[in-house]
Amino acid sequence: MSSLTRVHSGALHGVDALSIEIEVNEGDGDPSIVIVGLPDVAVKESRDRVWTAIGNAAYRKPKGRTTINLAPADVRKEGPSFDLPIAVGIIALSEDLKDGALEQCSIVGELALDGRVRPVKGILSLTLEAKAAGYKAILVPAENAREASLVAGIYVYAIPDLQAAIHLLKGEGNIAPEKIDRKDFFKQQSRYDIDFSDVKGQIHVKRALEVAVAGGHNALMIGPPGTGKSMLAKRLATIMPPMTENEAIETTKIHSVAGLIDSRHSFIATRPFRSPHHTISDAGLLGGTSHPSPGEVSLAQNGILFLDELPEFRRSTLEVLRQPLEDGQVTISRAAGTFTFPCEFMMIAAMNPCPCGYLGDPKKQCRCSSGQIEKYRQRISGPLLDRIDLHVEVPTVDYKQLSSTDDSGDSSATIRSRVEKCRHIQQQRFAGHSAVTTNSVMPSKLVREYCQLEPESHALLEQAMNELNFSARAHDRILKVSRTLADLEAVEQIQPQHLLEAIQYRSLDRNLWA
Repeated sequence: MSSLTRVHSGALHGVDALSIEIEVNEGDGDPSIVIVGLPDVAVKESRDRVWTAIGNAAYRKPKGRTTINLAPADVRKEGPSFDLPIAVGIIALSEDLKDGALEQCSIVGELALDGRVRPVKGILSLTLEAKAAGYKAILVPAENAREASLVAGIYVYAIPDLQAAIHLLKGEGNIAPEKIDRKDFFKQQSRYDIDFSDVKGQIHVKRALEVAVAGGHNALMIGPPGTGKSMLAKRLATIMPPMTENEAIETTKIHSVAGLIDSRHSFIATRPFRSPHHTISDAGLLGGTSHPSPGEVSLAQNGILFLDELPEFRRSTLEVLRQPLEDGQVTISRAAGTFTFPCEFMMIAAMNPCPCGYLGDPKKQCRCSSGQIEKYRQRISGPLLDRIDLHVEVPTVDYKQLSSTDDSGDSSATIRSRVEKCRHIQQQRFAGHSAVTTNSVMPSKLVREYCQLEPESHALLEQAMNELNFSARAHDRILKVSRTLADLEAVEQIQPQHLLEAIQYRSLDRNLWA
C-alpha cells in the first residue's frame, strides 16, 4: 500500500480543457478529507459524495487525514467531474491496481452516493485533451461514452459505477472499449426533417436566401406577420454545405460544454439553428455569468443565428453583436478568468415593416404614424444594419399559391448543390488566405482585387451611392454580394445585372418602406 497516489483528469476552460493531476495523500490525524488547488463549491462538496460512495461500495476509507491536491493549483476547478478520479485515488491507497494503470489513463465522472457514475458536461473537450496529453485511455460515465468515442486514437471505457472502475483498473473488469463507426454514425446524424420546398411561393425571397448562403452573407427579412419568414429561416440550414467532421466536432464541443448533449443527442452533425427570444440578456447572447459558458452566438457556431422580431431586442443587446459579427469570436472576462468562445455563424433576422406589421400591405391598412414607424426603425442602429448584407422584402402569399399542389420550387438538395459549387469557387479564390473562406468576410484589400467593375458597372454603382446615400460599408457589402451573384453563374467579371440585384437587396437603405 502507498500513502500517495496520482490520478489524471481534466478541467474545462471555456470550450477547451486542461489536464489536471490529482494527488491523494493519506496522513495522520482524525479521518477527514481536505481538498486544495483552487476548487469551487461543487468540487469542495465532492468530499462528502466521495466519502459516502466509497463506504457504500464496500471499500476501505482512509484512517487518517487525507489531503487531495488538484494541480496546477493556480487554475480554478469547477463542477463535479472530479468525484470519480478522487474516489479512485483514495481507493488506490489500499487496493493493488494493475501496474501503470493510473499513469496511462484519464478519469472523469460525478458520483452518486451509492457509487453510480453520473454524466458530466464537456466530455468531448475532456477526451480531446486526454488524447492530446498522450493518455491511452479515458474512463467516462456510461451516458457520456458515445460522445467521447467520437475522438479517434484513444480507448474510451464506459463506467457505470465506482466498483466497475476499480475492477477495470485492477485488470479484472470485462468492460470493452466503446466502438463506433464514425463515418456511418456521421452520415446517419446528417439528416434534416424539413425541406426548402415546403415553403409555398416566395420565389424572390428564396433566391435572396440562396445568395446569402452561397456567399455566407447576413440577411434581414422584412414583411408582414404570417408571410413565412420564420419558416424560411428554419430551412436555411438545409441548403448550407454539409458539416465537415471537424466542424461537427467543434460544434458538439460547444454544445457539450453548455450541457446540451445527452445520450440521445450525443453528436451535432447538422447545422445548428438558434433562435433566442427578444428578451434575452447580453450575457445570454454572448455568453457569461459568473462562470462563463457559451452564449447563443457560440451555440450557433457553423450554423444559423435567427433573430426574429429584430427591433424588439434591446438596442444594447443588438449592439454587442457588432464585434462578434466582425471577428468570429467573443472574449469574456470575469473573475474566474478570460475566455474566448468561437462564434462564426450566419445571422438571419426578421422584422415587420412597422409596429403593426402592415405598412405596404395591399390588403390591410397600416395604423402606425410616421413617428411610430421612425421610432421602430431606429431601434436598429446604422452600424448593425451595415453589417447585414441583404435586406429582403417578404410579401404576403396569396391563397392560390398556398393552396397550389404544383411543385413549390427547388428542393433543398438542388439548391444546396448550387451553393456548394459557388462555395468551391470561393475556396479556390481564397486558397492563399486562410482567414477568408467566403465572399462575405473579404477584407477591403481583397474586395478591390476580386470585385473590380467595368466602366458601365462602375458608373451604375456611383449613381446608386450618390442618389441613395449608401455608407462606405454598404458600398463594400454591395460589391461582395455582386461577387457572389457572379460566382453563382460561374462568371469571372461582375456584370451590371449582378450589381443591380445586389442594390435591390438594400431596401432599408433605399427607404422603400417609408
